[in-house]
Amino acid sequence: MLTIQRPAIDPRLDLFAEIERLKRELNAVILAHYYQDPDIQDVADYIGDSLGLSRQAAATDARVIVFAGVHFMAETAKILNPTKQVLLPDLAAGCSLSDNCPSDRFAEFLRAYPGHIVISYINCSAAVKALSDIICTSANAVAIVNQIPKDQPIVFAPDRNLGRYVMAQSGREMVLWPGTCIVHETFSERKLIALKVRHPDAEVIAHPECEPAVLRHADFVGSTTALLKYAGTSDRRAFIVVTEAGILHQMQKAHPDKLFIPAPPEADCACNECPFMRLNTLEKLYLCMRDRTPEVTLDEATRLRALTPIERMLAMSPK
Repeated sequence: MLTIQRPAIDPRLDLFAEIERLKRELNAVILAHYYQDPDIQDVADYIGDSLGLSRQAAATDARVIVFAGVHFMAETAKILNPTKQVLLPDLAAGCSLSDNCPSDRFAEFLRAYPGHIVISYINCSAAVKALSDIICTSANAVAIVNQIPKDQPIVFAPDRNLGRYVMAQSGREMVLWPGTCIVHETFSERKLIALKVRHPDAEVIAHPECEPAVLRHADFVGSTTALLKYAGTSDRRAFIVVTEAGILHQMQKAHPDKLFIPAPPEADCACNECPFMRLNTLEKLYLCMRDRTPEVTLDEATRLRALTPIERMLAMSPK
């Protein structure tokens, strides 16, 4: 997908004030993921992980949903809100997990596993959701798998690392689609160990999308929301955070007296920042609200097929 080119913004504009004005004018809500740029997090009405964002999208009475995240998240909001306009600042904001699990290949994969219930991580397209029985997030995956009868075989997609973690926590064998997140697979075990030596009092907190070799060094593993909560309940003063670095903004705001250290990737790059999430900027957020485009739309047949597994997820999720 190509990024839409728009006229330059008047540099004198106060974008924060303009976005607040447009929110009132459009009766809009801005939903932002923890991995977004700090400026976007600061103008959002709700900041959360995929489960929290799904719940907010299902509950909102706003006429317009501005989704500061990636494409599959905006699609999920549209699935839950067919009559509302859903805007995404940059349509090119995709996801490696979603992109590497195309629906035609996934449908072919599933034909080899008849009789399996299909649980798909929310990081997938609407078309893949439509092929699934239940959707999950990193926050509720273990709880959902634990509700499946023991004799029921399971296919889990598209993140094999989350699948491995769920298998370890639930004791269930599952067939895994071989997908990974380009951010979470890049964290370096070698550099993490070196950081632990330099910060011996720091706890390592990690997202379950990380590779097993990295997770084995974690003191706590959880979703982005769970990591944020843990940082507040732990009596430690320093944390090595092994997930996309955007979450550190909320951690530092909530706990300014604590030290949060981003875990390094293997390469000497900013690979611990999601390149898709970072396509959204405050300027693009303003422009999408001003122009009411790009808009995320779905054909009704796909939307309805994808709605059922999402509703099952919401019903099965711990409150």
